[in-house]
Amino acid sequence: MSSEKIKVPFPVIVEGKYDKIKLSSIIEGEIITTDGFGVFKGKNKLALIKRLSLNGVIVLTDSDGAGKVIRGHLSSAIPSEKIYNLYIPQIKGKEKRKKEGSKEGTLGVEGVDSQLLRERFENFLKNASFEEKTGEKLKKSDLFELGLSGSEGSTERRDRIAVSLGLPQGLTAPAFVSAVNVIMTRDEFILHVQCTAEK
Repeated sequence: MSSEKIKVPFPVIVEGKYDKIKLSSIIEGEIITTDGFGVFKGKNKLALIKRLSLNGVIVLTDSDGAGKVIRGHLSSAIPSEKIYNLYIPQIKGKEKRKKEGSKEGTLGVEGVDSQLLRERFENFLKNASFEEKTGEKLKKSDLFELGLSGSEGSTERRDRIAVSLGLPQGLTAPAFVSAVNVIMTRDEFILHVQCTAEK
């Protein structure tokens, strides 16, 4: 495993200081914490994040309910074209420093394997198109055609594909499309779905 830090061109928003410490060993770039739900109370913190997001911002929260609420709050305050959503999978476990795990019993950003985080950022930098490219990004209509939205059982199928990609379950179709577009191309995704269906 490479020990060289990954240069990230956008600020990364995480929930807490332990997430920041973990990421600091993997990436080179600005890392901002929301102080958990503190971002709801502190107008200065949200104002800072909004200002930093002018050229784009990466949001990497935990995959539990609290992480989804914080991500939703940030998404309502920042234009969608300025947010790059990165996700961690829902992995059962508890961080060593904690007496009790999260409500859902899953690891947060600080608890997941460093190599997994490294791969998330490497894939993001490889696949995210900072200038819009036509015909390469996955669209919501593609999900419909693949049976991953708008039909009976599509949510369950989408969740299965999410797990196979190391994404959390329960993503809405638009959030799922956004998450896929920062880790792979449309063609790679379609091939992945086809290969997964054959297993």
